[in-house]
Amino acid sequence: MRFFTALLMLLMFACPAGARGPQSGVFDYFVLSLSWSPTYCASPAGENDNSQCAPGRRFAFVVHGLWPQYTKGWPENCETREGWVEEGTIDSMMKIMPSRKLIIHEWKKHGTCAGVSQADYFRAVRLLFEKIRIPARYLSPTADVTTTPDQLVTDFVKTNRDLTASMLSVQCGNARDEARLSELRVCLDRRGNFAACGTNEQHACRARTLVMPHVR
Repeated sequence: MRFFTALLMLLMFACPAGARGPQSGVFDYFVLSLSWSPTYCASPAGENDNSQCAPGRRFAFVVHGLWPQYTKGWPENCETREGWVEEGTIDSMMKIMPSRKLIIHEWKKHGTCAGVSQADYFRAVRLLFEKIRIPARYLSPTADVTTTPDQLVTDFVKTNRDLTASMLSVQCGNARDEARLSELRVCLDRRGNFAACGTNEQHACRARTLVMPHVR
């Protein structure tokens, strides 16, 4: 109960989308995007990212971002007086969002459109990440996990009360045979409750086999 009360206080002034345009606080729902860190760390972009990918960091699911969404499309880069992200805020996010550049980027591109202050936006990110229960097999696997997009969704639905398949979107690129998991996107309404995804999340993973590299 305390979780929902706190989150509602943060987001209660965000308004449903009417006229389309980059107006802060005008959107229909949120996407909390969770990246599978080992996939990123195995990519060229992750090779030199010591904050997330250095040996022993052992990140699994981490936050990519919290994105205000229209039913179709999304706002971005809304006007703000809080352009700079304070060092204390960055430090407070590094355990779940282990990239300084990403934290700054996500605030500028997406957080500015949430209709709340910078401090409240990142507090909402932490609260919503804590809301998601990660199935045990994905917490810190020491060997690669081979599954399917449907099975991944099923595992999360079984582990999280009130979550259904329509509220999740698995992302793995365009491969149809075997692909690595890049992200799992969780859709929520403006009060932080699980909600059905919009058209933005319909382009989901179609691979027959989904591989999740192990943590390192």
